[in-house]
Amino acid sequence: MAHGHGHGAGGCCCGAEREEPPERRGLAWGLYLRIDRQRLQCLNERREGSGALVFRAWEERGDRSQFVESDDDEVELLFNIPFTGNVKLKGIIVMGEDDDTHPSEMRLFKNIPHMSFDDTAREPDQMFSLNRDLTGELEYPTKIARFSNVYHLSIHISKNFGAETTKIFYIGLKGEWTEAYRHEVTICNYEASANPADHKIDQIMPETHFIS
Repeated sequence: MAHGHGHGAGGCCCGAEREEPPERRGLAWGLYLRIDRQRLQCLNERREGSGALVFRAWEERGDRSQFVESDDDEVELLFNIPFTGNVKLKGIIVMGEDDDTHPSEMRLFKNIPHMSFDDTAREPDQMFSLNRDLTGELEYPTKIARFSNVYHLSIHISKNFGAETTKIFYIGLKGEWTEAYRHEVTICNYEASANPADHKIDQIMPETHFIS
């Protein structure tokens, strides 16, 4: 499905049309700061740890020394991205090379930690046909109602334009982050019936002050 600069569901829109100041637009793409990098995974990456390099500041998207490429004869990449809180995901940018290694299809899954390629057989929460983007300007808007409470995002790059491997320089994530409110149970050592042998209690009467 060709998208051009459409604004429909699953389409993409060009950020240049918005005429936002670069510094303000860069702030909008700050969700990379909210990724739990210790638990970030990229399956099928040729070089270990390279998948994490593509999540960086929007202003640094043009650094072509930082990229991820899939293993030999492997087109697919799968990013498992845990966040440090809850995210409302509004848009994604995928920037690649000016050749057939550029991704052509992206599938998004929310809140399925530790996804494997076997898990990608299920229906995605949203799928995009991608255009070649060499400058990091094409934004793919998500269905915000579906991605309004995301603590884990999986990005499945399922196809490219015909090459034997897939190469990505930058993935931008736009949205809002809120701190997760963990409903942790505070464990207190209450005892149904105290055992006096466990408690050495000094028989001290508390002072009581009476006001007359």
